[in-house]
Amino acid sequence: MLERDKNGELISLNDPEYYKVLDLIVEAQRITMQLNNSYHEAEEVRELFSKLTGVEVDESFGLFPPFYTDFGKNIRVGRNVFINHACTFMDRGGITLEDNVLIGPKVNLITINHPLDPSKRQSTISTPIVIKKNAWLGAGAMIMPGVTIGENSIVSAGAIVTKDVPPNTVVAGVPAKIIKKIE
Repeated sequence: MLERDKNGELISLNDPEYYKVLDLIVEAQRITMQLNNSYHEAEEVRELFSKLTGVEVDESFGLFPPFYTDFGKNIRVGRNVFINHACTFMDRGGITLEDNVLIGPKVNLITINHPLDPSKRQSTISTPIVIKKNAWLGAGAMIMPGVTIGENSIVSAGAIVTKDVPPNTVVAGVPAKIIKKIE
């Protein structure tokens, strides 16, 4: 079930194996409550985030809570990654943050979508998001399912990104469009 979900198959809430997804959602809720509801030193934040993702993060990782996720186990972060406060990562499709990525406050990374067909709309389809090395996502940016942000690129504050962003590019707007190349 978890592989089917991560591979982009249509997942129905009525699937007999949906409990596997639900169990991890409940676990993520418990851990994010711990993370968000009291003060933690940086090392404790890294420990809780590692528990949330199931993978130990590098000591160079930084996160300012609160942080929200619906799943947690499909988030991967590189070295020197910083996530500012009040971000939401819906990661069932997989979220990868490569080295030196900066995530501004209130950024949303959404890997889950629903079918257009109303009779199937209670189901979900997950597709991965990849943020390449040295990328910077400005405050309040929203990255939609299946998008890759290229190396060294910048997503301006408030942008909604629905398509891949090439390397060394600045995008802005709703929907995001290229506004400049980075030399």
